[in-house]
Amino acid sequence: MTDPNFIILYVDSPESSAQFYHQLLGKAPVELSPTFAMFVLASGVKLGLWSRHTVEPSTAANDPLGGGGELAFAVSNSVSVDKIYSHWCQLGLAIIQSPTVLDFGYTFVAIDPDGHRLRVFTPGEQ
Repeated sequence: MTDPNFIILYVDSPESSAQFYHQLLGKAPVELSPTFAMFVLASGVKLGLWSRHTVEPSTAANDPLGGGGELAFAVSNSVSVDKIYSHWCQLGLAIIQSPTVLDFGYTFVAIDPDGHRLRVFTPGEQ
């Protein structure tokens, strides 16, 4: 397992939030679209700002307020995603999204006992 290295916050407007974080962090986002913005911090940790209106799966199922965020674990390939998925299922973690392909890569989402999302993904694999 790798250490979490990607923090995602759900926001109303990624573009507006990116302007705020640009000023706060003193750096421009490395990625910016109407639904997502990303900053790479000096530590190497990535900060993502994802539109709460387009996040998948929807936050409405387990968070009626639509806020929150998730810890994202980037792994090297889809085989690693599937291995971690199987392991977490064996551990009894609640899975709210089975492995699936989304526009950014192959992913699944579990939740911790407090309802925080734990996303495992490999970027760009289709």
